[in-house]
Amino acid sequence: MKSAESRKKVEDAVKDIMKHDKARFTILPITKFGLLQITRQRVRPAENIITGELCPTCGGTGKISASILVTDEIENSIEDLLVTQNQSGITLQVHPFLYAYYTKGLVSKQMKWYLKYYKWVKVTKDTSLGLTDYRIEDERGEDIELHSPAAAMARLQDREIEIID
Repeated sequence: MKSAESRKKVEDAVKDIMKHDKARFTILPITKFGLLQITRQRVRPAENIITGELCPTCGGTGKISASILVTDEIENSIEDLLVTQNQSGITLQVHPFLYAYYTKGLVSKQMKWYLKYYKWVKVTKDTSLGLTDYRIEDERGEDIELHSPAAAMARLQDREIEIID
C-alpha cells in the first residue's frame, strides 16, 4: 500500500471493528513494511498451569549427599561386608553412570575388588536409582542393611532433613 489514503482507510476500519472490544487497546500506524500493530489489555486472567514433579534423588528437599563421596561410601560398604561381615555373593545395584565406572576398563574396579578380597561382587545397573543412591543385596536377593560409618552419616543427614521439613 503506497497510498496514505488507503492506509488511513485500513486503520479506520480496524478501529471501527475494535470499538466493540471490552479490553483497552492501542492501534499503531502502519509501518513502512506494511504492518499494523494492535496492543490489547488482557481481560481474563491467564490460565495458571503448574507442572512439576518431585526430584527422585532428593525427594524435593534440594539436598543430596555429595556425589563425589558416593564411590568412597560404596567402597567402604563393600569392604565392611566382605571383610568384617564375611559376606559373599553380594550384588551392588547402582546408577548406570556408576555401573560404567565400576565395570569398564582393562582392569575394572570390580576386578580390583576380586583381586583384593578374593570374592566376586556382581554389579548391576538400575535406572530407577539416583546418581548418589545404591543398594547391596545378598545371594538371596534381599537388601543388606549397611552399618558402615558413611552409611550411618547418610542416614543421619536424611533424618535431619525430615526433621527440618
